[in-house]
Amino acid sequence: MVDRLERAMPEARIALEFQDDLQLLVSVILSAQSTDARVNLVSPALFARFPDAAAYARVEPEALWPFIRTLGLFRAKAKAIVGAMRALQASHGGRVPRDRAALEALPGVGRKTAGVVLVHLGAGEAFPVDTHVGRVARRLGFTRERDPGKVEDRLTLLLPRERWGRAHQLFVWHGRRTCRARSPACERCVLADLCPKVGVATARSRGARPSGSGRPARRRAPA
Repeated sequence: MVDRLERAMPEARIALEFQDDLQLLVSVILSAQSTDARVNLVSPALFARFPDAAAYARVEPEALWPFIRTLGLFRAKAKAIVGAMRALQASHGGRVPRDRAALEALPGVGRKTAGVVLVHLGAGEAFPVDTHVGRVARRLGFTRERDPGKVEDRLTLLLPRERWGRAHQLFVWHGRRTCRARSPACERCVLADLCPKVGVATARSRGARPSGSGRPARRRAPA
């Protein structure tokens, strides 16, 4: 399945735009519950104003609000970014650590964010699980788990370590382009003959009436 996705989407890559490790970390934090395209719209001005960890660490989270106000959860994201940058200044010389445990220890950086950063820095092996990866994994029958950590544990057992990062990106693209949450395009899916379509409603079941009579229920007259 992963081989087919690779052949179908050789151009698959992270859509966030960044120039260095720090910008990647900030962009991934900003991308939570926001599209990559929207993050890319606001990040250039933010990066110009705050070129390094020290610049972020000197300000309060409110200083970031004007730059990221159009993103969801912008207050929480500003707090997370400033907290992470202060931790980088205090413990890592202002540099992004290339160790998952150290990344996860930063304020506002969880398992998924740390994994995405490591994968796209080429600095570690991880299989980060976002909503797209989790959905694709369940539909393909790889896992029944809902918890992202348990989904990642399962996926890492199914693929060789050196393919985790690439498979993550392919699953993200497949989930966005084809295996969408509400209307998966199974008719043009390169995995259609292999996919068990777990949880995907058929056209018949989507159009079925809830009752067997085929007639609307009669309303009862008030007593």
